[in-house]
Amino acid sequence: MNKEELVKEVAKKAKVSQKAAADVISATLETVEKTVAKGKRVTLVGFGTFEPRKRAARMGRNPQTGKEIKIAAKTVPAFSAGKKFKELVK
Repeated sequence: MNKEELVKEVAKKAKVSQKAAADVISATLETVEKTVAKGKRVTLVGFGTFEPRKRAARMGRNPQTGKEIKIAAKTVPAFSAGKKFKELVK
């Protein structure tokens, strides 16, 4: 499912226009992105948690040359599914 299909489905279930559904979905995703970028967690009970996770620096290998390279530490976004979501996916 892509964003367009999601907007149509949400609009149908919420009985609102596709424009209104698209605005709400965009605002929600933007808020989650900004919050996680600030280093905070976003928890949606039953659905899951979006959070920043730190990756340690490590050694890697250039696949073309085989040379070892140092990969810098960084923070990446992560998602952990909630219990209800996990049970639905089984």
